[in-house]
Amino acid sequence: MSGKPTLRTISAASGFAVTTVSRALSGDEKIAESTRREVSRIAELLGYVPDRAAQRLRTGRTNVIALVLSPHEEIIGFRGSMIAGLQQAFSGTSYHIVMAPYDGDADPMVPVQHILRHGLADGIVFSGTRPDDPRISFLNDAGFPFVSHGRTDSPQVHAWCDYDNDSFARLAVTRLVARGRKSLLLIPPQPDRTYARHMREGFFAAVAATGAEGRIDGALTLATKPALLQEGAAGLVERHGIDGLICPGEVSAMAVLAGLHDRGVRIGTDVDVIAKQTSETFGLYRPRIDTIYEDIRAAGEAMGHLLLRRIAGEPPEGLTALLAPTVNFRQ
Repeated sequence: MSGKPTLRTISAASGFAVTTVSRALSGDEKIAESTRREVSRIAELLGYVPDRAAQRLRTGRTNVIALVLSPHEEIIGFRGSMIAGLQQAFSGTSYHIVMAPYDGDADPMVPVQHILRHGLADGIVFSGTRPDDPRISFLNDAGFPFVSHGRTDSPQVHAWCDYDNDSFARLAVTRLVARGRKSLLLIPPQPDRTYARHMREGFFAAVAATGAEGRIDGALTLATKPALLQEGAAGLVERHGIDGLICPGEVSAMAVLAGLHDRGVRIGTDVDVIAKQTSETFGLYRPRIDTIYEDIRAAGEAMGHLLLRRIAGEPPEGLTALLAPTVNFRQ
């Protein structure tokens, strides 16, 4: 085949009309998903590369989704799992993902404002939500499609996907109490994140319901450096007789387990530790402990589908997803 592949080339190879090919490659959800996948497959096989500049002038679309992420160093494989889920949702559409990372201490508004100011994307997915997150009103006021990974306290309706951290904490407390633990410590998320409140509320509600003693130390959070967390948690265990710890991140769990091991504390005998698991890698860690799974890839896929519906013009009411924890307790 000579020359650059065009829509007509794909039409001839696929048997679909040129207009169907065009709409399929633009991600039109009125075209059957099987058709969109087949057209995309043939386009890739032929080496078709759309003229983005011409496409943008013609449609006003960039076919870009911006993923605005804070580091999430406490979660192993967070970015890769999130991107894999989003890619699954956008498979068969014309959309591709561009990541816009920002430092956890930086102003989260900066990348969002930059994307809108320069027209760099058709939609945004962002993480690290806060109770009073300014990105919500900014994007709503601009009429720009977005989905947040996490809820907010904003009175404005918006699309979101979240993990049920309240249930996570309740399940963890109930499990520890069932194993005979009475003095429990939660290593909470950073206090400025919305899910920190959900987790604290679930933790203290379950502690009250079971009659256990619950503790949170303000100096220890998921953002605490592992070396400091390693020493700090082990010190609290020794000083206060804590016999059950809840770590909502794999890095924090490894730090806590290392600190306890170094002081001769026997995991599963002297204390129990429950961790939120987000990767298969943590399953290789020893000693084995009880975990409760958060599926980051599933969250990415859910947010991708929600965002496609927003881009298509569907109002945000009802465009929400609360993902349930999955327990992985030892027998």
